[in-house]
Amino acid sequence: MEATRNETPSADRIHIVFFGKRNAGKSSLVNAITNQTMSIVSPVKGTTTDPVRKAMELLPLGAVVIIDTPGLDDTGELGSLRMQKTQEMLQRTDLAVVVIDSTEGKTELEQKLETTLQKQHIPFIEAYNKCDISMPEQLPVSAIAVSAKTGFQIEELKELLAASYQRQAPETEPSLLGDFVQKEDVVVLVTPIDESAPKGRMILPQVQAIRSILDKEAVCLVVQPAQLSFLLQNLKQPPKLVVTDSQAFAEVNRIVPPEIALTSFSILYARYNGVLQKAALAAKTLETLQEQDCILIAEGCTHHRQCNDIGAVKLPNWIQAYTKKTLHFSLTSGASFPTDLQSYKLIVHCGGCMLQPRVVQYREQLATEAGIPFTNYGILIAYMNGILQRSLSIFPDLFAI
Repeated sequence: MEATRNETPSADRIHIVFFGKRNAGKSSLVNAITNQTMSIVSPVKGTTTDPVRKAMELLPLGAVVIIDTPGLDDTGELGSLRMQKTQEMLQRTDLAVVVIDSTEGKTELEQKLETTLQKQHIPFIEAYNKCDISMPEQLPVSAIAVSAKTGFQIEELKELLAASYQRQAPETEPSLLGDFVQKEDVVVLVTPIDESAPKGRMILPQVQAIRSILDKEAVCLVVQPAQLSFLLQNLKQPPKLVVTDSQAFAEVNRIVPPEIALTSFSILYARYNGVLQKAALAAKTLETLQEQDCILIAEGCTHHRQCNDIGAVKLPNWIQAYTKKTLHFSLTSGASFPTDLQSYKLIVHCGGCMLQPRVVQYREQLATEAGIPFTNYGILIAYMNGILQRSLSIFPDLFAI
């Protein structure tokens, strides 16, 4: 169990976020559920100043991230910044726990939050804390009376969390490659080991692709671009599919015969994250860019940038070489993503392997509402190399681009 907890990527964990007013007992409740001192608690209002996260196993749900947030009623200039952090957590929330002080009952603040949760289709439950002091008389089905202090109904709260999430969870877990691959199919993964590759390990998209293939009892072969020709020449049968790092698209496309399906990790993630169709259409925006236009390049992780970084260096150079125009580029990373997008003509996002699908979808939705095309690294690189149609051919239900 320990290995599973440590190895499950954050993006694949269920994010359970605790919201509520200051001193409603959010932090105490989080500590009771996790059975450890995850958050500092005190009678002083506003003790929790930033979201506090804990990755763990929470039975019967499995791998989760528990997140404690500052109070909904925080005040002052710093309070406003804390409130902004709390609001940002909504986009990462798979299941919300609205913690209500049972000595006060539900107020307008909690009602407003629940209205927002409903609009964003985020399931939630109400936890009436401090029931050792004041027990609520009547509660809806999606609510429970608990006491973080005495431990009353903490186990029942865990069961309610699981039931609430499972009611809206998909019947089958999404898979990066599972529906393309059958038992004993051969899939080749092309993974360059260059200056940007981490020392001694594979990056997350490669690891998840390997696991997805092995889960289907298929065969996975991993090579660098320089060994790809040798591998293909020595296989008795051609592989079912070749998946490459997008940076190697041009070289790999020249090597892989047209009758063999070819795509990239980034394109697979666009589908996994539910943005493939719009992202594929948005690639054509390159044809309409004008001199001095601004492009936002967004990365979901905060890795140390190398001298030839894909987002900071390679992609801007490729885009300017393709368009033959002088353009301006802004770069964001991690949880940072602007809400005002009006200054941009195009948004180019990474594959999003470190983000939950709902976060990538939220960012794409912001772009759509602002009228800004939203694409991703792999799709744009395939388009610039003239192979977007080929790289999308494994998606027969996708319209012609």
